[in-house]
Amino acid sequence: MVSSSHEALHRIFQEDTGAIVRALRQLLGVPFPDANKTFVVSPDLTEIAPVERRVDTLLQVETKGDGTYLFAIESQSRRDPKKPAAWAYYLSYMHAKFGHQPVLIVLCPDESTARWAARPITLGIPDYPSMTVRPLVLGPGNVPVVTDAREMARDIPIAAFSAITHSRSENIDAILKVLATTLSSLDPVQGVIYAELVEAGLGNTPAREIWRDLMPALMNYFRSQQAQHAFAEVRADALLRFFKARGLEVTAETRERIESCKDMDVLGTWLDRAATVSRAEDLFD
Repeated sequence: MVSSSHEALHRIFQEDTGAIVRALRQLLGVPFPDANKTFVVSPDLTEIAPVERRVDTLLQVETKGDGTYLFAIESQSRRDPKKPAAWAYYLSYMHAKFGHQPVLIVLCPDESTARWAARPITLGIPDYPSMTVRPLVLGPGNVPVVTDAREMARDIPIAAFSAITHSRSENIDAILKVLATTLSSLDPVQGVIYAELVEAGLGNTPAREIWRDLMPALMNYFRSQQAQHAFAEVRADALLRFFKARGLEVTAETRERIESCKDMDVLGTWLDRAATVSRAEDLFD
């Protein structure tokens, strides 16, 4: 269970690690190279000295021809004068420790904080800085409002992030209703994860109450879907056991097709046929 809006903002990019690359390209216009692999790594940047430093989310992105990057993703809901120095530390320490290029991405749910976070951080002589940090910031000003169901379905992590970012939008009621309908198309386990992330991410806003009004029907739907999946698994297992009892060989491809089927009517038809077919593959004729 996600406990806060701060956690929800960056946890979305842990659920779908490729979403942050899509956000850079689609929302910020950053021409980031194609990634071979993107995964979560430990966010702990603490040194031996008793000073704990921890980023919110740290992703390692391995590109096809441009080396490896480390994305330090920070949720920032308000201005904090201590943060710029901490961000500069994160980047230099990550580069020294891992040898990969570090990238700072800041997620802000309000435009005032986003403008503050986007300011360059300079260390050293004003006209000749020794270090300049330019955070990449995602906030209401550059994250589009997503209200179209087809657009939401194409990239649900970005749609969920957009809904959280625009929690104070006058259209939030319509946005959340479409999002709830879109989430119902997901696997129940994945759908519950995103539903909880959205609830936490909306924070103490009126939008959270709107979402909570939508949640009971959505959760009941997910529970019914989970029950159907469970019954489908039982029926698929019974079908495979029946073939074993009849002494019929089941190929890996046939087993995969049976076990992946979640349609109770189709599985029922296959069970009816299982008593008469001479080969397991004939089940699908």
